[in-house]
Amino acid sequence: MTLIKRFRLCITFLASVLFTLFGITAQADTTQSADVQQFIQTMATKHGFDKDKLTALLSQAVVKKDILTAIARPAEGKQWYQYRPIFITPDRIQQGVIFWQQHADTLARAEKEYGVPPQIIVAILGVETSYGRNKGSYRVIDSLTTLGFHYPKRADFFRSELEQFLLLTREENLDPLTMYGSYAGAMGVPQFISSSYRHYAVDFSGKGQVDLINNTTDVIGSVANYFAKHGWELGKPVAIPAVAANDSYQKVSNDVLKKPQVSVQEWQKNGITAQKQPFPANGSASLISLQSAKNNKELWLGFNNFYVITRYNRSPLYAMAVYQLSEAILAQKNAAM
Repeated sequence: MTLIKRFRLCITFLASVLFTLFGITAQADTTQSADVQQFIQTMATKHGFDKDKLTALLSQAVVKKDILTAIARPAEGKQWYQYRPIFITPDRIQQGVIFWQQHADTLARAEKEYGVPPQIIVAILGVETSYGRNKGSYRVIDSLTTLGFHYPKRADFFRSELEQFLLLTREENLDPLTMYGSYAGAMGVPQFISSSYRHYAVDFSGKGQVDLINNTTDVIGSVANYFAKHGWELGKPVAIPAVAANDSYQKVSNDVLKKPQVSVQEWQKNGITAQKQPFPANGSASLISLQSAKNNKELWLGFNNFYVITRYNRSPLYAMAVYQLSEAILAQKNAAM
């Protein structure tokens, strides 16, 4: 073997080691695959994109192994007793109070216009990005290309989001190569996916452009609008702790990710009673069961507003974390007054 061949083999080996260590797949021209070619053709036909320019853009996307690893082990796969301490922390509560104090006027205006209380908006931002401190380190185009063409389980969804992302950047005159977000392509302080950015983000600041990256006023208004459009009911409960007299509640058909269908009275007939505050006299609720310790469960009745939170992230763990953080922030803010 010649010295040159040995050198090339060493370089190839070192590159593969680095790609493995840092979770990066060697950048290849992803536009050569039939799926990407079909996507480009669809974007040209459906939305008038220039095929050559779009091909050049997508050829700069990098398929990343660590994105595929991250989506295979989301935090929502944990048990409640493991998940809750990630978000309900003294620092996150205190920072939420500070954020509320700093943006009190904007939060009050959002509540007046959209009917969403400040503590819910603040808690969403606390859970999503710790009030903007962690907005994500992946290029959105890399995330959506990786998941849209290399994650068959949800490829259709992420290709749709890539479509929405390209439309968003064209409409808002943004550089698609410099937009960063989560491994799943969520962007900005509120971590809106591209379709949500296009459909629910609002120019709450009146500056002529929607900015969820740096404009806190737009961020607050957009989160409020999102919740309003998904049916938030001001003044109505989110979730109430419950206890079970027996196991008869288990025979009731119940899906916590669907709009509540079972009446409060039906739950009570099957042995579910309020642990602290009383249940509302009317209305429907879902029964939420959380693993509070390795051998213990806690029960809650989740109402329409709980369901609305799951429209932001389709996980009962997420919704409960947002709710409990919102309550802790509100309590600490009131105690400081």
